[in-house]
Amino acid sequence: MWLSKQMKPETATTDADLGVTTIAGNSVGVVTRGEVRSLPVYGPGGYAWLPGNGAEVLVIKGGPGGEEQCVAGARQSPPVGLLPGEVCVYGPGDTQVCLRRDGTLELRGGTVSIHGRLLINGEPYRPCYC
Repeated sequence: MWLSKQMKPETATTDADLGVTTIAGNSVGVVTRGEVRSLPVYGPGGYAWLPGNGAEVLVIKGGPGGEEQCVAGARQSPPVGLLPGEVCVYGPGDTQVCLRRDGTLELRGGTVSIHGRLLINGEPYRPCYC
């Protein structure tokens, strides 16, 4: 009993912080309570994203004392009109791939490039030269 009273309580730590990127790329620098450099960037499988300078990002801390950190995501700016349950991957400008609730797939961009075979309703696409 007396030994438990002699132990100091653990200091509260934060497991995540909102930070601002200072170095862009695959291994970023982020300012939270101080600047940390060379943080790895993690995201959902099959999705690639590199934060730019000045982006607000979520920094997750782990390990003893929270010294192991990584960037896990950024504050979202969903496109106007995105409804609950819909998914949209968007990039600079007005480039987007959106999966809508009604089954619609939207592709937006200045140029849409398709590499490989294009099938429409299961049939190879053949342009009409009418």
